[in-house]
Amino acid sequence: MLDLSHHIVNRAEVGNRNAPPLIRVENLSLFYGEKQALRDVNFDLFENEILAFIGPSGCGKSTALKCLNRMHDNTRGVRIEGRITMRGQDIYGSDIDPPLHRRKFGWVAQKPNPFPASIYENVAYGARIHGLMPNRKALDEHVETCLKRAHLWDEVKAVWKTRQGTQLSGGQQQRLCVARALATQPSVLLMDEPTGSIDPIATAKLEELMLDLRGDHSIVVITHSMSEAARLADRVAYFHLGRLLEIDSTEMVFTNARTKEAREFVEGRVG
Repeated sequence: MLDLSHHIVNRAEVGNRNAPPLIRVENLSLFYGEKQALRDVNFDLFENEILAFIGPSGCGKSTALKCLNRMHDNTRGVRIEGRITMRGQDIYGSDIDPPLHRRKFGWVAQKPNPFPASIYENVAYGARIHGLMPNRKALDEHVETCLKRAHLWDEVKAVWKTRQGTQLSGGQQQRLCVARALATQPSVLLMDEPTGSIDPIATAKLEELMLDLRGDHSIVVITHSMSEAARLADRVAYFHLGRLLEIDSTEMVFTNARTKEAREFVEGRVG
């Protein structure tokens, strides 16, 4: 079993569990045609916390993640049952504008995917198309701020308007993707295995960045690394065959999981 003692000792209490959740998922089920991918999933996401989704491949983690920002809207044959609210408002309600809803979320994928454009344009694009900055000076300052928040500014400030994002190293590209995600001023960051294709040094930098961003964002991260979940997460949600079998503090899930499936998974006895 993972030794979580260092992780637990250094974890401060984050967020206000007495406040209403930022997002509440209730009885969420999702179908791809006749195939059911999620079954009666329930969880809350609180302000200023990192919630890690763990579980075997194909268990529904990414499917659940994409429900939060309505990424399934244009997927043929998808049917969703249940309810998701954000700040008390039904995100699938008739009064919700899907593009405006998605702007509340930043997305970071497993493989870095910067645009084939300058570092500057990678970050400026989202803010520009949403009209978030009143003029070029404000946009320049916003891009610089996003690059600083992504722990990238010092490495690229001499070339941010000339070098292509695709010319950066893999770890730098992933931090650029975080800066790009921050550009639309989201409340929540959704990260689908963000360290899955970068080296250990780059992974450490990205984990440090995520812990820093937790100060004013909620983060949901999918990871296959139990040590990463232990280092990062305030709470852990364990998925199994489309069901959310367990959600609790990181300490509880890793040291005293209630279900046999979760215990075997975090101990590395099943994958």
